[in-house]
Amino acid sequence: MSPEAPTPSICAVPGCGGEAERSLALTEARKAFPQLPEKGRRASLCKAHYKEWKKATKEARTLARLDW
Repeated sequence: MSPEAPTPSICAVPGCGGEAERSLALTEARKAFPQLPEKGRRASLCKAHYKEWKKATKEARTLARLDW
């Protein structure tokens, strides 16, 4: 049996089509990208869109860390 290479997933942001680098919970990804389809539990994001998500949610993530 020869191992098959896994097929790379594509970015979930409509119109992107880039190769996905990270996978987030769909509810987290929709905070920065509300146009994401409500299909599935996870959203795969390419490197550029993951960076956008980090910038868009930076303040909220910082405040959440300060809670505990």
